[in-house]
Amino acid sequence: MASNPPSTCCTVGVKHDGEPTGTSIKVGSIDAYVAEPKGKTNHKDTAILFLPDVLGIWQNSKLMADQYAANGYYTLIPDLFNGDPLGLNRPEGFDFMAWLTKGTDGKNPHTYETVDPIVEKSIKYLQEKGFKKIGAVGYCFGAKYVVRFMPKGKGIDVGFLAHPSFVEEAELAAIAGPVSIAAAETDQIFPAEKRHKSETILVETKQPYQINLYSGVVHGFSVRCDLTKKHEKYAKEQAFLQAVAWFDEHMI
Repeated sequence: MASNPPSTCCTVGVKHDGEPTGTSIKVGSIDAYVAEPKGKTNHKDTAILFLPDVLGIWQNSKLMADQYAANGYYTLIPDLFNGDPLGLNRPEGFDFMAWLTKGTDGKNPHTYETVDPIVEKSIKYLQEKGFKKIGAVGYCFGAKYVVRFMPKGKGIDVGFLAHPSFVEEAELAAIAGPVSIAAAETDQIFPAEKRHKSETILVETKQPYQINLYSGVVHGFSVRCDLTKKHEKYAKEQAFLQAVAWFDEHMI
């Protein structure tokens, strides 16, 4: 495995202040959030599919989607969890793997068998809207599904992953487009040995790649860090700019 399975650290963090400006929509039966660029943009043929962490569509992810739109990209966040995302800062003893494999009610698993069709429908939605190139950002849980849809013909052309979880080595080896990774210095899910293994795999793919390591931060920093801490705020903002620069380079 190129990164370990998600765990309780995947819900730890801070809710950020701000007023989301996007729109809640339906993609078929799937709940989604859309942020659209205002005014003229040279990215009119490109879109970003935002595949979130286990908190799904919430305050922080909406604000980030708005930021991608402010940089010229139509951005779509689908509900990967069929109305069953996790809340911030789960109580001690929370059974994360039970939620992952069975859902809160025991009948709604959040595995690739249920998530893949949601991603497929979201890609089709963007294609039907006329977008010719689709980039995708994947945070923690969502990173696996960016990678799963990067082989040729699967729909994602360019990828950005932040503190990825649950990515299989074979999935990473199968990508057919450029991928950029933002990693935390302290991360039990994507530790140093997994980063180094991922680098070896990416070299072998012959695709453009980038791995940036941010010091002094932990898993989830790019979405849920404490913005009152200067070094965490810096890392989050730089990871976002890393993603935008990557898309500007490889999608325009």
